[in-house]
Amino acid sequence: MFFEKEKQKSGGKYTRPIVLCVLAAAFVFVYVLRLGGLQIVDYDYYHGQANLQSAQRVTIKAARGEILDRYGRPIAINRDGYNIVFEAAYLPSEKINDTILMLAELLQNNGDTWRDLLPMAQTAPYTFSDADTTDQEDVARLKSELGLNHYATEQNCYDAMVERYDLQAYNETDRRLLMGVRYTMDLEDYSVSYPFTFAEDISEPSRSVIKESSDSLPGIAIENVPVREYAVEDIAPHLIGTVGPIYAEDWEELRDKGYSYNDRVGKSGVELAFEDYLRGTDGVKRVIQDANGNTLETVVEQEAVPGNTVMLSIDLNLQRVAQKALEDVILNMREQGTNATAGAIVAVNVRNGELLASATYPTYTIKQYNEEYETLVQDSSLPLFNRAFNGTYQPGSTFKPGVAAIGLTTGKITPTETIYCSGIYQFSNIPFRCMGYHGNETVVDALMHSCNTFFYETGNRLGINTLNSYCRLLGFGVKTGVELPESEGILAGPDYAQSINATWYPGDTIQAAIGQSYNLFTPLQLATYTATIANGGTRYQTHLLHQVKSYDLTKTVQDQTATVAAETGLSTSALDTVKDGMLAAALDGTASSVFGNYRIEVGGKTGTAQNPGDDHGVFISFAPYENPEIAVAIVVEHGLHGYTTAPAVKALYDAYFFYENEAEPVESVGTLKS
Repeated sequence: MFFEKEKQKSGGKYTRPIVLCVLAAAFVFVYVLRLGGLQIVDYDYYHGQANLQSAQRVTIKAARGEILDRYGRPIAINRDGYNIVFEAAYLPSEKINDTILMLAELLQNNGDTWRDLLPMAQTAPYTFSDADTTDQEDVARLKSELGLNHYATEQNCYDAMVERYDLQAYNETDRRLLMGVRYTMDLEDYSVSYPFTFAEDISEPSRSVIKESSDSLPGIAIENVPVREYAVEDIAPHLIGTVGPIYAEDWEELRDKGYSYNDRVGKSGVELAFEDYLRGTDGVKRVIQDANGNTLETVVEQEAVPGNTVMLSIDLNLQRVAQKALEDVILNMREQGTNATAGAIVAVNVRNGELLASATYPTYTIKQYNEEYETLVQDSSLPLFNRAFNGTYQPGSTFKPGVAAIGLTTGKITPTETIYCSGIYQFSNIPFRCMGYHGNETVVDALMHSCNTFFYETGNRLGINTLNSYCRLLGFGVKTGVELPESEGILAGPDYAQSINATWYPGDTIQAAIGQSYNLFTPLQLATYTATIANGGTRYQTHLLHQVKSYDLTKTVQDQTATVAAETGLSTSALDTVKDGMLAAALDGTASSVFGNYRIEVGGKTGTAQNPGDDHGVFISFAPYENPEIAVAIVVEHGLHGYTTAPAVKALYDAYFFYENEAEPVESVGTLKS
């Protein structure tokens, strides 16, 4: 028993240390195994994690939507272009200056340029650019960015940039080049999250050379981008407008909408009006860097979505004809000895208010706008001015159909009543002249012959308040609602007279009734008014938007429907009588020399708009007479007579009714063009 107990004590004595040793050995074995796994098997992962410093999000630019006509023909499209982009994730900061100089030399050799927003002259003595308000704001921003007082001189700014951008070792020419680029980079918050576009739409030779030199240009990327291009540079420039960089004064507002400083946005025309449709949704990629600034991984988190395709209501073929016809009429008038200088022509869809064509003369091309802007601005003929939407003119006798419709609707005149014209209309012992001696005239006769006497009397019976209450419904003195900037014109009456501190006399009503006095309207308003008469008295909101589709044209985003701006309340019988008078004017009256034997019947009315010097020629028309589809208005400055402008309207009708429209194949739009 004694020995058994001693044996048990002896076994227990050595068992515990052995167990502990085994456990310790197992723990060490597992630790070594795990450590080996960390250092060998999972080395790359944990080494990256150990050095991970940040994950930056970078914007992927979206393509801008395209602009097509109503039949899908391209107007403003995108083609493949190439930009030089600085990527901070890969470009060492100490090499930025030398890299800029190297790239600038490569670009200069191929006739390309780079971006420079520094508001200082490119050559000594480096004066500020302060020609206009925008330049002055840019200079003020430069001083603020540099932390200088508002009274700082050019030299103060120059010296501050030499210090800021470490330019002491460079010659004067290189200094100016570098500070221009570096300042632009600062303006656009150049960083890993915001790559900097150094040059846009570079030539193929420049692209090739830079790609070949990629080993010596770390952080420099050639980015394939959509570049705005206008399929026909001289078509509707006043309507289509332009795109351009974001200006300093717009930056605060646009930044809140998610724009980057180097984005290009619509600046005018359709490009601006439909910016929300045309603008795409930028994508996002995540750039992961280690503590040393080395990029470990780039992951696309969200693909860029291109903007929508905007289909306009205009007919590209009709627009082309309108521009040519307007120019031909004006040049022909000059050959005939008149002083015709400028004008506008507008065509609208009678049934829904769509703008089918709008031309202004003189005009310009997009290329001229980009390369000769200062010359265009200083041109006394005002080629940049959209006369169709913003030029205001007396309507002359083209106002008479509206007055006739109002007189008939209110019962102040009847279709069969005659008013005697002796060539003089006496009112309050004041003689008002008619342009002829017409004898007894019905309203149809008066429209055919454009008898002033008949409409003097009609205006007198109506009174200015009744007359103008209907005129506003017809769209006179009221904006049409088109999506681009337009003038509301002036509707003559006591309200306007009071606004200019003038007195309205009863005799002014007589003058207003024949389209004179203070009356001033745009060609667009005249076309809309004509369409309202032609369609039976409904004034539609004039519009340019026909349809919005996805970039690839596979989905419809929005269909533009007709919007009623006003129901005039003019009776159907009154409007039918007025249309009869306009038909008579085209067949046998003042416009018969052009439309007397035309292939379809049209309604028309000529007008002579009083003007210091030579009068303006005005003409309104609709067609076909029986079932109107299109209404046209034209004004030619110093054109003397309305009938001389009618050939341009005939050219539009020829194109609209007798030329076949062919839509552009779908495959050629909605994709980038090489």
